[in-house]
Amino acid sequence: VNAIAPGYMDTPLNAALKKDRRRYRSILERIPAGRWGQPQDLMGAVVFLASPASDYVNGTVLVVDGGFLGR
Repeated sequence: VNAIAPGYMDTPLNAALKKDRRRYRSILERIPAGRWGQPQDLMGAVVFLASPASDYVNGTVLVVDGGFLGR
């Protein structure tokens, strides 16, 4: 079993969080990519994990967060 761990994504689910300008800026400052993720940023990870290229990848959590956790 593998998983994808998305970072902060620009989706309706986070609309209230993005309206709080102070929290929004605080989060944005900690993302090395300099932006919130977009749903399409997850596509490569999804395609990889669903493809034969990942047949020997097991027990992995693939973080897609613009570098947030690595900071």
